[in-house]
Amino acid sequence: MIPQISDAELVLMKLLWRQGSSALYAELMEAPDIVARGWQKNTVITLLAGLVTAEKLGRRNRYTAAVTEAEYQAAQTRSLLDKLYQGEARGLVLTLLEQQLLSPEDYDELRTLWDQGKEKL
Repeated sequence: MIPQISDAELVLMKLLWRQGSSALYAELMEAPDIVARGWQKNTVITLLAGLVTAEKLGRRNRYTAAVTEAEYQAAQTRSLLDKLYQGEARGLVLTLLEQQLLSPEDYDELRTLWDQGKEKL
């Protein structure tokens, strides 16, 4: 099971995912998102605990995300569907359409994917 993570933890995970799911500790600490927040070493290490694996490279640590961004997005989408739409994707799609949260380009892309999926049935 993929754990729910806080907004602060998500900042770090997004940094790792942008780096190909792994980064040296120094690379994380130099990232603008971390510098802007003024996080110190203990904060970053605490936030990473349980979300990454650490590999010792001499005196440095390389942190690797325990889950991929796609895995996390899928788990969070499932959680959202369960919480708000009783597990039914139809309600989410209707909300996106009714609230005009999809651009015309998004809609066209989804229509194409839908049509391709129907052809495979």
